[in-house]
Amino acid sequence: MTNNPDEFVNKSAMNVMDGVSNSHDGRKKSIRKKFVKKNRDISIDDLFKKIKAGSRLDLAKGITLLESIASHDKVAAQDLLLKALPHTGNSIRIGITGVPGAGKSTFIESFGLLLSELGFKTAVLAIDPSSSLTGGSILGDKTRMEKLASDPNTFIRPSPTSGTLGGVHRKTRETMLLCESAGFDIILIETVGVGQSEIAVRNMVDFFMLLALTGAGDDLQGMKKGIMEMTDLIVINKADGDNEQRARRTMREYRRILHALQPVSPGWTTTATTVSSINQIGFEEIWKTIKDFKKLMKENDYWETRREEQTSDWFREMINDRLIESFFSEPGKKEEVNKLEQELLAGNLTVASAVDKLFK
Repeated sequence: MTNNPDEFVNKSAMNVMDGVSNSHDGRKKSIRKKFVKKNRDISIDDLFKKIKAGSRLDLAKGITLLESIASHDKVAAQDLLLKALPHTGNSIRIGITGVPGAGKSTFIESFGLLLSELGFKTAVLAIDPSSSLTGGSILGDKTRMEKLASDPNTFIRPSPTSGTLGGVHRKTRETMLLCESAGFDIILIETVGVGQSEIAVRNMVDFFMLLALTGAGDDLQGMKKGIMEMTDLIVINKADGDNEQRARRTMREYRRILHALQPVSPGWTTTATTVSSINQIGFEEIWKTIKDFKKLMKENDYWETRREEQTSDWFREMINDRLIESFFSEPGKKEEVNKLEQELLAGNLTVASAVDKLFK
């Protein structure tokens, strides 16, 4: 051990080394630098070439661009969609809805894996519920469909509803077209719950499926007749184990009910069937039903007619949306509406007169 005290202090673990010199005395106010995201210019030509070549990453980027509400992204998004249009229309568009707990995600995973085995490329647009309070959403469909998410022939895109009618994101139609341009053969659109608003889904797909559980009588108590009237196929899920016989009875009950309803697709008789995702039974029959449906619709020239009608409806819906957006963007309009609403509730105005005041 050294006898030099200074040397001991320098080697001791308790020794504090000199810090880095700094002019800050602890009291000075420093200016915080704001984080500024660099604006990366997107080459729409390059992006679409990569999407067309099958890049999943670039397809996701393209969809994000379509979903963006930033004004500087809207023009670029429409340019991308315009390039995609000549390459769209070759897929089968299938809408899937059902009561909560009907097993939509489980059904889609089993059905999607079958389609992959048959050599088809499938895009799953899984609409996720947004919170009415926070605007947040679960976006957990990739977690619920782990096997399908890792399948090389399948692309899954969860998308928040953002309060849109029928649980369909306002850009779902455009996303569907972009997926078609990327070469996907089947587009599956999973929606939130059931209700009269599910007509929004019916108006963008070729084939509409309703997933139900056993006990048709109980299910029908909470299911409006209109939902079944716009359905091309009812699927009773979870037809396995002790539930198999109940599922078959439910299937027969639905078939009896459907027989009395007006079919939504000309010449097509809507029916009901059963499936078991656990035992992987019934999915081949569903795929055969969809192929038979397409063949019949093509033969009676309704396949393209329906799509043209859907595009026209979409155009008119967007006009309505734009008019409403333009109306409320006028300075003072929201305040005027709130004021007139209070007068209306107080009984000082009729609804018609309140509306007339808004448009004077």
